[in-house]
Amino acid sequence: MGLSDSARAALDATARAMLAARYVTALAGAGMSAESGIPTFRGPGGLWTKYGAPDNRGYQQFLEDPRGWWERRLNGNQMPEMREALDRAQPNPGHHALVELEDAGVLRHTVTQNVDNLHRAAGSRSISEIHGNHTLIRCVACVSRFEREEIPLDELPPMCSRCGGLLKTDTVMFGEPIPPDVLRACQTEAARSDCVLILGTSAIVYPAAALPDVARRLNDATLIEINPNETALTDACSIVVRAPTGEALPELVAAIRRLRGDTRSMAGVPDAT
Repeated sequence: MGLSDSARAALDATARAMLAARYVTALAGAGMSAESGIPTFRGPGGLWTKYGAPDNRGYQQFLEDPRGWWERRLNGNQMPEMREALDRAQPNPGHHALVELEDAGVLRHTVTQNVDNLHRAAGSRSISEIHGNHTLIRCVACVSRFEREEIPLDELPPMCSRCGGLLKTDTVMFGEPIPPDVLRACQTEAARSDCVLILGTSAIVYPAAALPDVARRLNDATLIEINPNETALTDACSIVVRAPTGEALPELVAAIRRLRGDTRSMAGVPDAT
């Protein structure tokens, strides 16, 4: 179907704002994952609509019975659609465009609310996964992270080889605090930002949804929303691009190339400022 004229004009404005900024970050949400075929949780057809939302005491229940939690998880009966979608999902053009922006030095950091590992699979390096990564195992005591294949599961619950603490999946559960290392990183990035791309997120899940406001309060940051739908942050944004990220972000890359006078890949192109 293609982008509308108004969306293209908004993307041109976005490109100019990003090139004028000192430190650009992005906040990515479930809309980016949905474009790779990963089901959403909320709304019509969402997994929580179908199966019911997780218990708000999920993390407390894990702490009370970590062996039982692991046994249920390994049994594989919970939300099979999500597991299957995560296994087959691949990064979409929006993920790859963010990598190109990062490689070019235009985008400095991405905070993602998604646990699907698609940003890393695409090649993003400067990234904070505020809700964790489903491919990793994390210690609840020292927050060390391990690849799944590093952790033997013949004895449950598995314990941390570094500190002896309980291990769980890195994905943040209901009732679980955001791991302190990643929360600090997100707050630090927000405090540095004078331009924030808000990508495919409904902006209702905190503390992630508060990060653009931190940037705006501290640095009078320009907030730019790329989303086919109106969100809780729309009114706070200086520029709004009504389009899916998978369509809009590659066009944003092209717009920045034009402004820099470069028709090649943006990777390695010197900053314009």
